[in-house]
Amino acid sequence: MLDKRTFFINLQGRQSLQEIAHEKKQEFLASEPFPHIVIDNLINEEFLRRCAEEFPDLSKMENVIRHSGRTDEKLASPRGNVFQPQSIFELLSFLNSSEFIDFLQELTSIKEPLIPDPHFIGGGLHQIKKGGFLKIHADFCRHPENNLDRRLNLLLYLNEEWEEDYGGHLELYDREVSSCKQRILPVFNRMVIFNTNDFTYHGHPDPLKCPLNRSRNSLALYYFSNGRPKSELRSSLETQSTIYRARRGEVFRFDIKQTLLQFIPPIAFPAARRIKRLLRKQ
Repeated sequence: MLDKRTFFINLQGRQSLQEIAHEKKQEFLASEPFPHIVIDNLINEEFLRRCAEEFPDLSKMENVIRHSGRTDEKLASPRGNVFQPQSIFELLSFLNSSEFIDFLQELTSIKEPLIPDPHFIGGGLHQIKKGGFLKIHADFCRHPENNLDRRLNLLLYLNEEWEEDYGGHLELYDREVSSCKQRILPVFNRMVIFNTNDFTYHGHPDPLKCPLNRSRNSLALYYFSNGRPKSELRSSLETQSTIYRARRGEVFRFDIKQTLLQFIPPIAFPAARRIKRLLRKQ
């Protein structure tokens, strides 16, 4: 059995993950424009480098999810524990483990018990190639299959020797999407954890400028709870799906798919994905 203390986590002289969480919780809560934290080198470097070297080309992955439209140009792994190689599967499993959930609970001060998503819906492996982007948005607020409330995002970047000029910064915006408050370069072994609600606008809206043989690779995990503060949600139907917002001076071209998604309840998403897969096979 793997020793999680040494195999996955770089404790940097601390005794436990809980000690790290306790040290950083006030920083998390006080961060602007919404609670978040950037933690560098938390994962064992040797192990994460193995994950980075073995990260697959998602364009060649079976049933890969391809986002291509006015709001995003990216690739994501499909639903379920389909991750190869084994090293990435082991790391994702650890980030969904009891030990790590306890770390998140202490770090964020969220009162409701956090629940991981073993299906990695919307999460898992993310890859953006040259020219790709993800416009500013607030994520869907409920799990599409079990209707739990989405509370936290965790992003872990695997991009070694990533240069500033490549772009791909994670940008965090205020509630009015009038000002970018944080720009976070997606460098190797950088973990970003942030609250997820109807007002936590983020993304990397400008096309990626990396070389053709590079890509912006990350692991994405989402954590849920049964119930949440009402103040974190709007009182309209648009809270059911991802909310995209244009920046000042930015105009999205009309996209009928994105418009319809604003009004489709999450319970219908699995059926829609099955229909889409069947149509592709025709």
